[in-house]
Formats: sequence, structure tokens, C-alpha cells
Amino acid sequence: MHLAYPTVVAALLFSVGVYGVLARRNAILVLMSVELMLNAVNLNLVTFDVWYRDRLHGGQVLTLFTIVIAAAEIGLGLAIVLLVFRNRQMIDVDRLRALAEEAPDAAPRPAEGGTADREAGAEPAPEPEEASP
Repeated sequence: MHLAYPTVVAALLFSVGVYGVLARRNAILVLMSVELMLNAVNLNLVTFDVWYRDRLHGGQVLTLFTIVIAAAEIGLGLAIVLLVFRNRQMIDVDRLRALAEEAPDAAPRPAEGGTADREAGAEPAPEPEEASP
């Protein structure tokens, strides 16, 4: 078996997957591109397993493990995309980054007299007084 043919096909698959991850905005297409990249890795694992003629078939075992992990990854990824679509009515990755919600307790806090305040020449914040009974 010629080693070059499946290796070139795997490199092309991986390149198409990288392009899809970097250029696509749709979250489902990004997940599909990640799957292409994983399939390129699987093709390389099986190719080198056959080329080495390993009796334990480690490449094929790793390929089966990768397929199981990829199935779990695509299931979890599609579930997240479905929940995001239900909440936001869009799955554009770039627009989702801009719509991130701030946590409710992330309100701006007054300066507490840290080193940045001292360097800027600001006076430290007064200590709160306790109410006497």
C-alpha cells in the first residue's frame, strides 16, 4: 500500500476542516468542520496502522476511541447550539460573542484604595462606620 495517497487525502481533509473552522460563522458548519478534521486524523491512524502492520492494531483501536469521542462531542455541541438558537434565534458565532450577558453581580464597584489608586494620587476610600446601639 502506498503511504502517500491516504496521507495526502487526510491532509486535504484536515485543511478543509481548518478553513471551515476559521472562515465559517455558522456554529453547525463549524462543528461539521471539526468533524472533518477528526476524520482526517482517523484516516491517518488507520493508514499508519496498516503501514506498520502492527499486530495489536493500536491505530484502529485509537480510531474507534476517536469516533466515540467525536460522537459525544457532536451530540453535546448540537445540544448547545439548539439551546442557543432557542434563546437567541441565531447561531452566528461572531454575533454571539458580541451578545454575551454580564453576570448580575458584575456591577462596578467603587475603588477600595488599592495600589493603582495610590499611584494615581487618589485618596483612599473612607472606612464605613458601624452603627452604635
